[in-house]
Amino acid sequence: MADDTTPLLTEQLNSNVSLRSQTSSKEFSGSENIDYRRIKPNEKSSKSHLALAIIACILGSPLQIGLNTAILNAPEEVIKEFYNETYFDRYNDFMSDSLLTMLWAITVAFFCVGGMLGGVSAAYFAGKYGRKSTLLLNNAVAFTCAALQGCSKVSKSFEMLIAGRVVAGICCGLNSAVAPLYLAEISPVSLRGFCGTCNQLSITLGVLIGEVIGMKQLLGTEAFWPILVASPAIPAIYSLATLTFCPESPKYLLVNKGDDDAAEAALIWLRKTQDVSEEMEAMRKERVELRNSPKFSVMDLWRTSELRWPLIICIVLQMSQQFSGINAVIYYSTSIFGSAGLSKESSQYATVGTGAVNVMMTFVSALIMDRAGRRTLHMIGLGGMCIFSIVLVVCLSLQSTLPWLSYISIVAVIIYIIFFATGPGAIPWFMVAEMFAQSPRTAAVGVSVVVNWLCNFTVGIVFPVLQKAIETYSFLPFSVMLLLFFIFTYMFVPETKGKSISEITRLFKSPTVGSSVNDLPESDISYESLKNRYSTQVLIIDPPGIDETPEYSIQTSGRSEKVEFQ
Repeated sequence: MADDTTPLLTEQLNSNVSLRSQTSSKEFSGSENIDYRRIKPNEKSSKSHLALAIIACILGSPLQIGLNTAILNAPEEVIKEFYNETYFDRYNDFMSDSLLTMLWAITVAFFCVGGMLGGVSAAYFAGKYGRKSTLLLNNAVAFTCAALQGCSKVSKSFEMLIAGRVVAGICCGLNSAVAPLYLAEISPVSLRGFCGTCNQLSITLGVLIGEVIGMKQLLGTEAFWPILVASPAIPAIYSLATLTFCPESPKYLLVNKGDDDAAEAALIWLRKTQDVSEEMEAMRKERVELRNSPKFSVMDLWRTSELRWPLIICIVLQMSQQFSGINAVIYYSTSIFGSAGLSKESSQYATVGTGAVNVMMTFVSALIMDRAGRRTLHMIGLGGMCIFSIVLVVCLSLQSTLPWLSYISIVAVIIYIIFFATGPGAIPWFMVAEMFAQSPRTAAVGVSVVVNWLCNFTVGIVFPVLQKAIETYSFLPFSVMLLLFFIFTYMFVPETKGKSISEITRLFKSPTVGSSVNDLPESDISYESLKNRYSTQVLIIDPPGIDETPEYSIQTSGRSEKVEFQ
C-alpha cells in the first residue's frame, strides 16, 4: 500500500466509475495515512451449509407452531364428545351446550395465552443461552405438551388437554420469536427476506400437515385423536437430530458472547468459504456500537424517539397479521365451509385445500421477497384480503337466496389465503429483526411476539361469539381493519429490501450534518458527481495496477469514508 494519499485523479479513472462496496468510517486529519484492508476478490462460496441450517431450523421449530395451530380443527366434534363423556363419568350428567362451548373456546384460546408467556420469556432465553441452544432446549417443552395432550384421553381428563395446550403455546411462543431471529442472523443480507419467509413457509406447512392428518380418514377419529394431538413431538425429535450439528448464530457469538473465533468458524461453516472478513468486520462494528449503547428495556423503546416509531410500526404489522382474520379461517375453516353449504366431509377437504394453497403461495412469496420488496408485498396482501373478505361477506349473506354463491365463497376464501401468504403471513415476523439494531432488538422482538399472540388470543375468543351474534357478517370487522392497516402501511412503513440493519435504523434517526455514501443510489457515479455532491476533496488511495480495483476516500465534515470503485 502506498504511504501517502494524493489528490490526483486521471481521466482514465474518471470514466465509468461505479460505487461497489459498503463504506467504513475512520477519523483522520491532514496527511495521516488511511488504514484500510484491500478487499480481495471473494473465493467461490456455496449456500449448501446455509440451506442445511435453514432446513434444520424451519422443519423443527416453526413446524411445531403450524401443527399445534391446526390439529384441533378437524377433530373438534370428536374431542367435544370426549369432554362430554368425561363430564358424564364424573357427574352422571352431560354438559350444557354453553359450558361445552366455553370449555372449547378456552381450549383453543389458552394456546395463545401460552404463546404470550413464551413470547415474553423468549428474549431472556435467547440472550442467555443463544438462539440455537434455546430452540434445542425448547424441544423439552414440546415433549411435555405432547405427553399432556396425548395422555389426556387415557387419563380421562380434559383438564390435561387444556394444560397441554397452554404448554404447547409456551413452546410455540418461544419458537415464534427465536426461530426468525436465528434465521435472520445466519443469513446474508441478500437472502434475509427469503430466510425470513421460510419461517412462515414452515408454519403454513405445519398447518397443512395438521389439517391432513386430522381428517377422519386418518387420525381425526375417536380412537386416534390422542396420537394426533401428540404429533408435534415428531418435529421436536427432528430438531434434536439436525439442528444440534448446526452452528450457533455468528452474530450472537461475536456481539453477545465476544467470541470472535467461534463466530468466524460459524460463518465459515455457513458460507462454506474462508473469505468472511467483510461480515466479521460488520459484526465487530456492531459490537462496538452495542458496547457504547445502553441496554434497552421495553420502556426504553417507548422513551427513545428513534426507537418509538419503528416499534409502533412493528406492533401494527403484528396486528395486521392477526386482525386480518386469518386465524378465524384456520381455527374455524371447517365450520365456515359448512355454513357455505358443504357437507362435513367436503368441508374437511376444502380446509386441506386452503392449507395447500397457503403453503404454495408462501413459497412463491419467499422466492420474490427480496426482489419485490416487503412493503409492496404487504400492501398487495392487505388490499387483496380486504376485497375478498368483503366478497365472502356478500356471498355468505346472499347464498340462501342464490345457492350458487356458496361456491363463490369457497373461491373467495382460497384467494383470501393467497393474498395472506403473499405478504402479511411472513413479513411481520422478520421485519422486526430488520428494523432494530442488536441492542434493542431482543426487547422489540419480545413486544412484537406478545402483541401477535395477544391478538391471536382475542380472535380465538371473540370470533365464535361474533359468528353467533352477526352470523354471515362476522368477517366485516376484519374488512374494516384490513383497510386501515393498508392505509397505515402505505403512509408509514418503509421499504427494507436490500438494506443493511444500520441503513434501516438510520431511516428513523434525525437528519445529521453531511450525508453518507450509503445514501447514494445504486447506479454509476462519476468522480465529478461525487465532488459536486460532497463539495470536498476526493482522495485516491493506492493507485491500482492492471486489473486492480481503485479505492477512494470521501472526506466530509471531519470524517472519511472509504469507497471502493470499479
